[in-house]
Amino acid sequence: MECIPAALDDLEGQKEALAEDQEHNVYTRFMKSHRCYDLVPTSSKLVVFDTSLQVKKAFFALVSNGVRAAPLWDSNKQCFVGMLTITDFINILHRYYKSPLVQIYELEEHKIETWRDIYLQDSFKPLVSISPSASLYDAVSSLLKNKIHRLPVIDPLTGNTLYILTHKRILKFLKLFISEMPKPAFLGQTLEELNIGTFRNIAVVRSDTPLYTALGIFVEQRVSALPVVDDNGRVVDIYSKFDVINLAAEKTYNNLDITVTKALQHRSQYFEGVLTCHRHETLEAIINRLVEAEVHRLVVVDEQEVVRGIVSLSDILQALVLTNGDDVQQLNSAIRQR
Repeated sequence: MECIPAALDDLEGQKEALAEDQEHNVYTRFMKSHRCYDLVPTSSKLVVFDTSLQVKKAFFALVSNGVRAAPLWDSNKQCFVGMLTITDFINILHRYYKSPLVQIYELEEHKIETWRDIYLQDSFKPLVSISPSASLYDAVSSLLKNKIHRLPVIDPLTGNTLYILTHKRILKFLKLFISEMPKPAFLGQTLEELNIGTFRNIAVVRSDTPLYTALGIFVEQRVSALPVVDDNGRVVDIYSKFDVINLAAEKTYNNLDITVTKALQHRSQYFEGVLTCHRHETLEAIINRLVEAEVHRLVVVDEQEVVRGIVSLSDILQALVLTNGDDVQQLNSAIRQR
């Protein structure tokens, strides 16, 4: 009989641990209980390109519609076969700008299918999509696992693309409901305590870095933005993949030897400056800043504004959602059996 109080104490301890785990996994459970369809707006603009479309018309359409990527429809196969993204444009520019075999201005005359079959055959990714009935947890997992930024929601019955899911859209949806859910303690912890973000080998450029060099960093290091720093390492601007599309819009891609600063003068949208944060700020503060500013990343700086890291939307979603709930489920089962 003496062992019963000890067993009960042990059980209570496990229950407390379970409660903590359930609080920690609140966003994981939220994502598993909502479908991709829940994020599809009643009305939205979706740009779709046929693979027979001329490349220059496709990128002009991206710019004029203010979108960063579009699903590709193959009329012969009668299905979607991939996405056309700014990354494709960057890969083409970097690979063929100095090529003696192809004039860069000739490339825009080709059809998208020619780019896919000839110029991008070793870098063009097969289409990754998701069903509207799949959970948001599956969507986040797919985005992070495949290292992609856009996930088409395709109706399996009709084959139609309903919407393009992004990290930004998912985090914004989650933020709408955060106030209604239990607040996990880790939201009050700092980036440093949680080890969220990238803080090693941060790719940066200087104001006088040639644009061609910057494109090479995008291609080789697979980053989506480059902080622009001064001679002391202080951040003064940021050059993102999305800025590259201005080269297509203005047809200024024949001279990639201009500096990054010069290229940024062609920025079409209003730019309010580089959004930064510090490692001692809380995760909650970081989430609020990302959602309110509708940006994809924050540059982590020290007190002197020197670049120390990058925290992206994918970093945040991975921290919030992809936590392992297996231990919680096993503990639940053990308690029920007792």
